[in-house]
Amino acid sequence: MHRVQIHARDLRIIDPLLSYPSAILGRERAIVLNLEHIKAIITSEEVLLRDPSDDNVTPVVEELRRRLKPMNANREDQREEKDSNVQHDIETTDEDESPFEFRALEVALEAICSYLAARTLELETAVYPALDMLTSKISSRNLDRVRKLKSQMTRLTARVQKVRDELEQLLDDDDDMADLYLSRKLAGASPVSGSGAASWFLASPTIGSKISRASRASIATVRGDENDVEELEMLLEAYFMQIDGTFNKLTTLREYIDNTEDYINIQLDNHRNQLIQLELFLSSGTVCSSIYSLIAGIFGMNIPYSWNEEHGYMFKWVVAISGIICAVLFILIISYARFKGLVGS
Repeated sequence: MHRVQIHARDLRIIDPLLSYPSAILGRERAIVLNLEHIKAIITSEEVLLRDPSDDNVTPVVEELRRRLKPMNANREDQREEKDSNVQHDIETTDEDESPFEFRALEVALEAICSYLAARTLELETAVYPALDMLTSKISSRNLDRVRKLKSQMTRLTARVQKVRDELEQLLDDDDDMADLYLSRKLAGASPVSGSGAASWFLASPTIGSKISRASRASIATVRGDENDVEELEMLLEAYFMQIDGTFNKLTTLREYIDNTEDYINIQLDNHRNQLIQLELFLSSGTVCSSIYSLIAGIFGMNIPYSWNEEHGYMFKWVVAISGIICAVLFILIISYARFKGLVGS
């Protein structure tokens, strides 16, 4: 903490055992970075990574070594020529692409954006076939598969949105972006504070000499507008657009899932309506059959009728007429239901 001048609460942000949202915090001498599995402290001259041997962090370490090594070599050459030509040293430094902390931050942002984009692509390749299969055949297996993929998509969307919101918050606040200019603050501390800066690093002449060299190297920047954050803004905007594109892909994927769910619900409603129609047909037929059975049951009772012996043929006519009446009644019920739009044509 004394080395990079940060508080204990800043260390909790990069603690893997604690759950903290994605954050990019600018401190006096360091940038505290918490982006998913990338947890680091960036200073104007070094990068401190949490668990660099992790499989997800190893590519970041290799990329940091690749991108930061040429700049370190240039600085060594500049240090050798410092005594002979100070002015040449300043001009050479001014030609550097960007400060050390910005190049390290760019590596971290590129890594996390690429990582989330890759996870999104993997999810897309799994979700679309699963939804198509569910659309063609609704089964418990397909439903469970889509449910699991939807849960993964929800978690991934939350992770992407946290990174996106953090970048958007930084872009909306120029003061927060200005706090990330470590080299500028380091260069401005020496000529302004004078003896104050010397008292800070009195016990470490190596760090003091580094500050002195950084001050001379960044003298042109200090003379400029200290509130100018255009360089960092362009850097953050580039990766904000990338993470926003990933977020839009997930949003489109969620809409596709919602549309598929609506389509499946429509199919289920259609099947439900067909079952209701079948139930209506069966109920109507049951009512008509009950009426017919009632008439047949009345005449089948052992009750003496005065006309039964003389007019035995009447039973046949009653049965036939009752059947015709029940059939007509059934047709009328179905016709009325179709007229009211209760069943399909």
